[in-house]
Amino acid sequence: MTPADLHRGVAELTTREPLFAAVVDRHGFPPMWDRPPGLPSLLHIMLEQQVSLASARATFDRVKQLADPLTAANLLRLDDLQLRGAGFSRQKTRYARAMATAVLDGSLDLDALPTLDDHAVEAALRTLPGIGPWTSAIYLLSALGRPDAWPNGDLAVAVGIAELWQLPAVPTPAEILLRAEAWRPWRAVAARLLWQQYLATRAPRSGPV
Repeated sequence: MTPADLHRGVAELTTREPLFAAVVDRHGFPPMWDRPPGLPSLLHIMLEQQVSLASARATFDRVKQLADPLTAANLLRLDDLQLRGAGFSRQKTRYARAMATAVLDGSLDLDALPTLDDHAVEAALRTLPGIGPWTSAIYLLSALGRPDAWPNGDLAVAVGIAELWQLPAVPTPAEILLRAEAWRPWRAVAARLLWQQYLATRAPRSGPV
């Protein structure tokens, strides 16, 4: 997805949904919030699972220094003590090793993912332990720029929906998925608008991705 695509998606969604138009009016145009495709971004997204973005960033920065440059081979050269010292949990240490091994042995070809459709990308990524729907969707959205990728289960998206629609409770993933059908083929743009809503009402931070 290019900046022009983002502008087109925002234009379409704000025409369809006045509440999205209100987000842009109040908080400005959402950023691209993109990342380069490849192992470092996939690893970083995995580190963001169930922790704060600041904590994940700190861990990612430490492992980048230890495995400079951050390649699959260099990551596998680090022992468990080094990864744990960088901030990896035991579980994420196992996930990182499996990810690097798959890249190195060719069972996961990250360079080929841009040529695949969204479902095929998700299927390829989810063969790895620790990579589920949220992680694969965030990679599709931010690293591959897919305009309809949808990070179901994302807390900031869920809270943004609850705030915008003034719901009595944060909606369930099933409720969110149903609601998001109306935003195709621009669900990744809708996610950015919801992140914009979420971040604008909280302490400044770099962004959700």
